[in-house]
Amino acid sequence: MGQRIEIDGMTVIENTVVVSTNRSFTGTDGEGFESSEAATEAGSIAGKLAAELFEADGALTRVYIDQNSLIASSTAGWDEAKLAAVSSVIEDFFLFYPDA
Repeated sequence: MGQRIEIDGMTVIENTVVVSTNRSFTGTDGEGFESSEAATEAGSIAGKLAAELFEADGALTRVYIDQNSLIASSTAGWDEAKLAAVSSVIEDFFLFYPDA
């Protein structure tokens, strides 16, 4: 159940990646997080996505989500493997399957 999120574009600028998607995660106000704990405490869709990203990549220092865009900063920079991991978390975020 759910729909896969499509990534419209990814741009890497030094230690930051900017991701544009075909789905909105927030209203008109963006949300920023500096840890998985802070993201989880927010209790929002954006907070849940940010928490999953922090758990997938321990080098993330900040995640900011505003509508259909996401900005993530990492102390380790971005290579193809890290970009693929972040993409996977985002693309599968709205997919839910019942336990079998």
